[in-house]
Amino acid sequence: MNTDLQKYVDYLVKEKNFSPKTVSAYSSDVEGFLVFLATDTEVGYLGVTYDHVRAWVVELSEQGLSNNTINRKTSALKSFYSFLLRLQLVAEHPLKSHVSLRVDKKIQVPFSVTEVRAVLGQFDQSNQFEDVRDRLVVELLYALGLRRAELLALEVDDLDFYNDVVRVCGKRNKVRLLPMIKPLKNLLKEYLSLRGVLVVDANFKVLIISKHANKVSETFVYRLINKYFSHVSSKEKKSPHMLRHTFATHLLNNGADINAIKELMGHASLSSTQVYAHSSLDQLKLVYQNAHPRVKKDK
Repeated sequence: MNTDLQKYVDYLVKEKNFSPKTVSAYSSDVEGFLVFLATDTEVGYLGVTYDHVRAWVVELSEQGLSNNTINRKTSALKSFYSFLLRLQLVAEHPLKSHVSLRVDKKIQVPFSVTEVRAVLGQFDQSNQFEDVRDRLVVELLYALGLRRAELLALEVDDLDFYNDVVRVCGKRNKVRLLPMIKPLKNLLKEYLSLRGVLVVDANFKVLIISKHANKVSETFVYRLINKYFSHVSSKEKKSPHMLRHTFATHLLNNGADINAIKELMGHASLSSTQVYAHSSLDQLKLVYQNAHPRVKKDK
């Protein structure tokens, strides 16, 4: 790996506290640009101008990459050159005038309450380990609005049954305490009892495990959610993040304060939470149609 790129990676890990997944993505994107420079140009990375960046963007587009993916790559590159500029390794920022490509945002429709209940109902009466674990995964994602990485990072010691809270370590190691509602508390106790039979090493604290007492992967969680929700929903996207999206939307629809939802979701900025607000418009329209005197008069 390029020496300056390695310094940048160390900076992301030690100073920015980025997750391993994010660091890997940023590093890969920057390396892709460095390969482009070595293959298609005669300039070194410290002598780059915006013309070189623009040529790279054109090549990425010709490869069929989406604008969203290209924007992610240029964002990583912009961060890299900001780092080099801070170290005075470049005289000016080659992406200072770069404008992100336009992205048409797709409106993601969350799962309905009926769909979530239907999935949870599939596990009724079963006390088999895998069924209890799968239900717990759905409950944790929906009841707490966890990110997939947060779910997989949960350990047994993060469960505080005395104070009824779950300790969650989010992005950049930011910790938040989430309420352990009674149905979740009961399910956690049932699961821990079954987990205890499988786990022989008392030092192995990972909460969500396979039937062989191993840590499960992100792919496993994605496939689990896709499998169960495919039985009850025709939506194109059935993923762990969609349950997090559903968590936020259902809270908004039931009158929760958006600032409180921001804290529950572990967002650093309110703007991150506001992207979920559009899903509540249908609910607001319904309230308006049922309550506003002018609408009622015209019926």
